[in-house]
Amino acid sequence: MCDAERRLLANALLDMSNEWFILLSESCIPVYNFSVVYQYIMKSKYSYMGAFDDPGPFGRGRYNHNMAPEVNISKWRKGSQWFEVNRKLAINIVEDVTFYPKFEQFCRPACYVDEHYFPTMLTIQSPNLLANRSITWVDWSRGGPHPATFGRSDITEEFFKRIHEGHECRYNDQPSSTCYLFARKFAPSAMEPLLRIAPKALGF
Repeated sequence: MCDAERRLLANALLDMSNEWFILLSESCIPVYNFSVVYQYIMKSKYSYMGAFDDPGPFGRGRYNHNMAPEVNISKWRKGSQWFEVNRKLAINIVEDVTFYPKFEQFCRPACYVDEHYFPTMLTIQSPNLLANRSITWVDWSRGGPHPATFGRSDITEEFFKRIHEGHECRYNDQPSSTCYLFARKFAPSAMEPLLRIAPKALGF
């Protein structure tokens, strides 16, 4: 997965006009119109990627001490594989020949490279350029190893109020209530009601 993502970034970097690089899944949707998303990202001082020190079995428990000294357990991080990074960090990812080989060799079999490589490498190299949060909303309230998937019956105006309202975060070092630009996971059956409700609920 990470090898494919690095190749995608390398290809996108060939276009010098690309300043930001966004990785979303096929089940993601934007929750604001293009203008809002564009301005939010383009004016951001930070890239968006969660990078958390999880002391449990699914965090530090996946660390392999053979990754030291390049990757020390104190810098081992976990986060979502979906991200928004600026050109500088995208170049750092593509140029990396120090950390990725360690992950390829030692982050296995129950260690998921796409959950640890980007957060860990960027925490070591450029921690001051990370917002250390995701701008993709997911719902873990139903329990289980995967976030909830939303279908036709879930798509209402009230549903989108849950995404738009009641959140607090920081944007360019200032308090903000606009914390999520994207959301997942949406099933194919959600397409028709999403298109119907988008002009009113999402502004496009």
